[in-house]
Amino acid sequence: MSVFTTTMTTSDFNRLSDFIYNEFGIKLSLVKKTMLESRLQKRLVALQMTSFKEYCDYLFSQQGLREEVVYMIDPVTTNKTDFFREAAHFDFLQSYILPEFACNFPGKHLKVWSAGCSSGEEPYTLGIVLNEFAEMNRFIDYSILATDISTQILKKAITAVYSEDRIDTIPLPLKKKYFLKSKDNSKRTVRVIPKIRSRVHFQRLNFMDSQYEVQPDFDIIFCRNVIIYFDKPTQESVINKLCKQLKRGGYFFLGHSESITNMQLPLQQIKPTIFRKV
Repeated sequence: MSVFTTTMTTSDFNRLSDFIYNEFGIKLSLVKKTMLESRLQKRLVALQMTSFKEYCDYLFSQQGLREEVVYMIDPVTTNKTDFFREAAHFDFLQSYILPEFACNFPGKHLKVWSAGCSSGEEPYTLGIVLNEFAEMNRFIDYSILATDISTQILKKAITAVYSEDRIDTIPLPLKKKYFLKSKDNSKRTVRVIPKIRSRVHFQRLNFMDSQYEVQPDFDIIFCRNVIIYFDKPTQESVINKLCKQLKRGGYFFLGHSESITNMQLPLQQIKPTIFRKV
């Protein structure tokens, strides 16, 4: 019987980390070796492989590049998110951007992009905010594109099913209005209502692609807590490609810990982490 080798050598790590950086822009320093080793062990078990060298050899084969890469990147990416995360952004959207848009472009379709949507909390939060404004203001039509590199996390986002504790911080009226409790009380799960789910279109997208295969002319782009995993040159390149899909005058949101200082971008800061295309 073969013995499963759980240790990843520095050589294995370098092969994997170089590939992950070149293909996906995610920079992994050597201190991340244990994390990468732990997260990829399930793939070795699933493929009945006994070492990370064997896994790397397979990953970089023609078959591996065709079939395994989408599975490899899933455990590598971080998918931490919440409903109404960084609430000040949604407050600004509701109190300033949407009234401005409704006033200046009555009857126009509003296009929003949640870039790096993870398990769906951000685009569904956007859906709730937009729907609330629409009902109160006879707002124009809207749609939301949600993209992520992880196929597994996109599957979860599409189902729109969450544990009840994930919506604990949402005000009770919104909980009752936008989430359906599971009929099976033992599951303690909720699901986003069909009206909001129907407004969100999910698509796999790699920020390292030379161009993004999306319909252009977005009015708003949320790209929050994503570029933090890239180095500065990659961050600048990614944001510039995103801005090509943003209308002049459109709004761009970053995460609270992210910065575009000293980057050459067509963006003017409106508030901390909130920008407008110029």
